[in-house]
Amino acid sequence: MNEDFQQPSAAAIAAELRRLDALNTIGTISYVLHLIVAVGAVIPGGQWGPVLLIVALVLDLAKRDDAEGTWHASHFRWRLRTVLFAGLWYMLTAPLWLLFLAPGWIAWVMVSLWFLYRIVYGFVWMNRGQAMPMP
Repeated sequence: MNEDFQQPSAAAIAAELRRLDALNTIGTISYVLHLIVAVGAVIPGGQWGPVLLIVALVLDLAKRDDAEGTWHASHFRWRLRTVLFAGLWYMLTAPLWLLFLAPGWIAWVMVSLWFLYRIVYGFVWMNRGQAMPMP
């Protein structure tokens, strides 16, 4: 019964630790870029936000396969879903800016605060070394 189980070699353990460390670095960079964008969306004048968001999005899309099978995979999914839903909500509420200034501003602030909350929440969970709880 115990014959099928083999202890991983020290080299395999070291390689997995390097992989997880690299994923943690990528995750930190991505969360920081998202955080800068989220703060820029809440505070008027954050014109640099879209460029950083595209950089973070491309980084997440390019590296998410590397995280498959680790707790980091949930963070890649969390960040990608956050960006996609925020983008969708921004597009859906954009006509409010054309019709009425106050509702457009309120919608922008609410979506921006939601985006900021999701990024900070995910960053905290990643720094704890825990997977994101998924519904």
